[in-house]
Amino acid sequence: MAFSVLMYHEIRKEEDFQASEQHPIDVKQDYNDFLPSPLFITLEKFEQQMEYLFNNDFHPLTLDEVKAYYEGGPLPKKSVLLTFDDCFQSIKEYAYPILKKYQFHATAFVVTGWLHDSKSKFEKEKSVCLSINDLSEMTDVFEYANHTHYMHVRTSESESLLMTSRKEDFAKDLDVCNNHSLIKHKNVFAYPFGLFNESNVSTLKEKEFKLAFTCENGHNDKQTDSLLLKRNAIPYLMDIETFKKIVTN
Repeated sequence: MAFSVLMYHEIRKEEDFQASEQHPIDVKQDYNDFLPSPLFITLEKFEQQMEYLFNNDFHPLTLDEVKAYYEGGPLPKKSVLLTFDDCFQSIKEYAYPILKKYQFHATAFVVTGWLHDSKSKFEKEKSVCLSINDLSEMTDVFEYANHTHYMHVRTSESESLLMTSRKEDFAKDLDVCNNHSLIKHKNVFAYPFGLFNESNVSTLKEKEFKLAFTCENGHNDKQTDSLLLKRNAIPYLMDIETFKKIVTN
């Protein structure tokens, strides 16, 4: 038995999304960056995908179910894990009501140092991180896991801050994120940008993390290293037939 993990970042109505434009982020941390267009999906396609999963009896996994699977337990039929990275406003604006409609469960990976102190109006022109209160209001659908506190920073095209930092600094950052009241799964991690090295994996193992997610496409089964789990990015260009192939094992 295998399962697929779907990775989402940002959602926009088709009329509000221009792939050729730059998409700046707005986070509490003093860090400026742009979100690539392939990390966006249109609201219309997201709705179509969730409707397909619902109508075809797919089971949205919890993190506890994934942990149990890698400890030798069974996996529900037609399982899929829905994940959302970085916690931008569209998760609450668009994803949350759709997931709630279908009674779907999802995981969000939180950069705790990015969370704003207060709520703000939805902005379609940039990717604004949500507030602590925003995330607290969605716990009936979302569970939250570690995506670093301050290390979701790109240092080059092929490296991130956690890759260039000392091992003890990465370990400390993991602890700071885990100490946040929102992070209930303190042994689950997603590599920022999907970038990591052997030292990062070793640190997670030493800190007794059970699951860690990459950005490598593919299915996961019992032979997949649970600290190198595969995730499939779902971009705005993907059609429904390609989506069906990804979620069908």
